[in-house]
Amino acid sequence: MILFPAIDLKDGNCVRLFQGDMDQATVYNADPRSQARAFADAGFQWLHLVDLNGAIEGRPVNHKVVEDILDEIMIPAQLGGGIRDLATIEAWLEKGVTRVILGTTALEDPDLVKQACRRWPKRIVVGIDARDGYVAVAGWAKTSQVKALDVALRFEDAGVSAIVYTDITRDGAMMGVNIDATSDLAWALTTPVIASGGVSALSDLEELKQVEESGIEGVIVGRALYDGRIDPAKALAVLGDGADDAGERG
Repeated sequence: MILFPAIDLKDGNCVRLFQGDMDQATVYNADPRSQARAFADAGFQWLHLVDLNGAIEGRPVNHKVVEDILDEIMIPAQLGGGIRDLATIEAWLEKGVTRVILGTTALEDPDLVKQACRRWPKRIVVGIDARDGYVAVAGWAKTSQVKALDVALRFEDAGVSAIVYTDITRDGAMMGVNIDATSDLAWALTTPVIASGGVSALSDLEELKQVEESGIEGVIVGRALYDGRIDPAKALAVLGDGADDAGERG
């Protein structure tokens, strides 16, 4: 199982939000490039990058910072936030992003997602962020009336490389992962699922590892790494080396 350390970018800084609220951001590093290097040096085999400003504005905003990170590291990275068209997808893939994450687009323009999957096989991830089971979009600012499973099922045969499933109420709240919802979603799909939101201790990773056979490919960890609640070496030991499961840097 892969552990994806999260670098969420707001106004050029590495931050963590509380339940997706842009007004409740804690700055952990004003130099995201050095943070990316620290994660790579700690032994992580992937990075999970999010352009939070981009998610709100619907276009890349922290692009310079992302480019700096890509120049700094050699491990693969997946990127989400403000990616809403084929041209932007192509631009990021050409700049060195291994996989792009489509969230709002997956709900509002599923045909574009399927087209992207055909054009760039194994390089498209669908991000499903749920609040009380319903999908939220536009940087979590809006909650739809569509259930997370219904969105995921739209892409079962599209060639999506993974589904990132985030329980917004758990994100940044250190309340533990929503194991039941995540594993239920994974069992219902053939597409691998990446868990996100709420990881607060090694015990959360141990619980996820126990349900790995449901189809959970990896887990995204943010605040718990920054706060020191989770030791990178111990976390990687718990999950095992799953780096090869998701491919190599593009």
